[in-house]
Amino acid sequence: MNRPRRVAVLANVSRRFDRRVIQGVTAYMWERGGWSLYVEEDPLQKLPKLLQWDGDGIIADLDDRKIAVAVRGLTIPVIGFGGGRGWYDPACGAHYFTTDNAAIGRLAADHLLDCGFTQLAFYGNPPRRRARWSEEREQAFGRRAAAAQVLCVVYHGRHADAHHWLQQLRELSAWLKSLPKPIGLMACTDIRARQVLEACRTSGIRVPDEVAVIGVDNDEMICELTTPPLSSIEQGSRQIGYQAASLLDRLMAGRAPRPARHVIPPESLIARQSTDVLAGGDAQLAAAIRFVREHACDPISVADVLRIVPLSRSTLENRFRATLGRTIHAEIQRVQVEQARQLLVHTDLLIKQIALRCGFKYVPYLTRVFRQHIGLSPGEYRRRNRSGGDTTE
Repeated sequence: MNRPRRVAVLANVSRRFDRRVIQGVTAYMWERGGWSLYVEEDPLQKLPKLLQWDGDGIIADLDDRKIAVAVRGLTIPVIGFGGGRGWYDPACGAHYFTTDNAAIGRLAADHLLDCGFTQLAFYGNPPRRRARWSEEREQAFGRRAAAAQVLCVVYHGRHADAHHWLQQLRELSAWLKSLPKPIGLMACTDIRARQVLEACRTSGIRVPDEVAVIGVDNDEMICELTTPPLSSIEQGSRQIGYQAASLLDRLMAGRAPRPARHVIPPESLIARQSTDVLAGGDAQLAAAIRFVREHACDPISVADVLRIVPLSRSTLENRFRATLGRTIHAEIQRVQVEQARQLLVHTDLLIKQIALRCGFKYVPYLTRVFRQHIGLSPGEYRRRNRSGGDTTE
């Protein structure tokens, strides 16, 4: 009987991103079996001599310089992962899995634009090598704002650590006070978003009415305990772990795909109270949009939406187009497709069951609408996002 393959995951378990990667690796291990997984809180302390370690493969966080140095020159297969650049060297000839920072920036901008904001802001990390992921999110967010012809203001602050928090708070509060209102703001992480919420609280700035805030990571401890609860983007970190493990399995079996940089899209945007607003003060339109987003999968029709507001169809349609850039029917379908996308990635429901849950009576109708919005059939989308499809950049 062959011994289990010994695989080490060298990661920072204090970071939610890394913990989600480990969850993805574990999911693959349980599905396929035959692995002995090594995960430690401080892997380099417990496993200091990697050159002598009797293991078969490593999945390593290359945002950590010490880990990147430790795995350099190993003869066993090594798969790297990280937020975008970190200490990964493209010339090293290794596989590297990373989050799609451009897609994250676009997703946040689209959400704030859908809330009706005509002024946007971005709060990122100071420029440095390890923060290239923040720059990529900032650039994509700014491009989306420019395409929508709306103002976009950027602020980095002088410090990225907690040691200068009081000074950060004063400077951040001054910047927030100087912004035109109302404004939609993306922070590069949930931690930075929490700083914005704290600065708004101490400055008397109302969230989300004056400043709507969205972060990245969907760290429940931050998002659910802030006031108000924080909207956030769930990165594809769990999928990074799953696909990295799948590729490592192939490498350990002797198959050697060409080294590449693999870019994994974000999983979802979780809207909470920090962006629960419609800029512009149109209470009737806000009520209609909220009704659509809460009940699209019941399912509902345009007639159902018209029953909750005292407006003619032409008036409401014009307000939908002016604010969201789409019709009432298109917004209903967008919400239904987004729900279907979530269920395809995060559940094992049959596509027929997903169709019914999302308000589609028949699978062919779901397939047609899904392909119009996403460019793939539901089955193709599930395979690509759950089982190591083509993710090469």
